[in-house]
Amino acid sequence: MRDHNADARFIAESTIEPEAIAKARAHALELGAEPVDPALGAQIALLAAASAALNIVEIGTGAGVSGLWLLHGAPRAILTTIDTEHEHLAAARHAFADAGIAPARSRFITGRAVDVLPRMNEASYDIVLIDADPENVLDYVEHGLRLVRPGGTVLVARVLAGGAVSDPVRRDAITTAYRSLIQETQASPAVIAAVSIVGDGLLQLTTVPSAD
Repeated sequence: MRDHNADARFIAESTIEPEAIAKARAHALELGAEPVDPALGAQIALLAAASAALNIVEIGTGAGVSGLWLLHGAPRAILTTIDTEHEHLAAARHAFADAGIAPARSRFITGRAVDVLPRMNEASYDIVLIDADPENVLDYVEHGLRLVRPGGTVLVARVLAGGAVSDPVRRDAITTAYRSLIQETQASPAVIAAVSIVGDGLLQLTTVPSAD
C-alpha cells in the first residue's frame, strides 16, 4: 500500500520555489495570510503555462503568493486579483514589484468577490483561481464558469479541506459544499473535472466548448 504522506513529503522537498515567491510566502505567514504551498503553486503555474493564459482572475489575493505562481507560468498574462483585506493587497503589490512584475500586468480590486464578480465580463478569461471564503465556494465556481472562455479552466484550491472532505463523519456546511462540488462536477457533461491531492487539494474544471 502506498504511503501518500511520504509521497507528499517528497514532492514538497523537491519543489523549487523562485526566490521572489519564497520571500512573498514569508511575508504572508507573518501577516497570517495562509499561502498555497509550493507544490500547489507549481501546479497552478503549469496549468497557466499549458493554457497559454493571457487573462486570469484570482479570488483571494492573500499576500501575492498564488498570483506570482500564476504569472510565473504565464509571463504574458494580466492578472485581476480580488481581496477584502487592504493589508494583504498592499503586501501583494509589494511582492509583485519585488518580483519585477510590470504594473500593467496586475489589477488589484479591494472588495467582496460576491459583489465584484457579477460585474465582470463573461467568457473573457482563461483561468479563474478560487482560494477564498469557503462558505461561498459554490457561488464562486458558478461565477468562474461564467467568466472563463470556452475551454477555460476554473481552479479551486484547498478543496479537500484538510482531510475533512474524505471523512464521512464530517457533515458541516463547508465540508458538505466541497464534497458536493467534487461529486457534481465529476458527473457534469459541461466540464472536464479532476482533483489533485497536492497542497490540500486542487479541483480543476475545464469547460467543454459547444459542438456548434
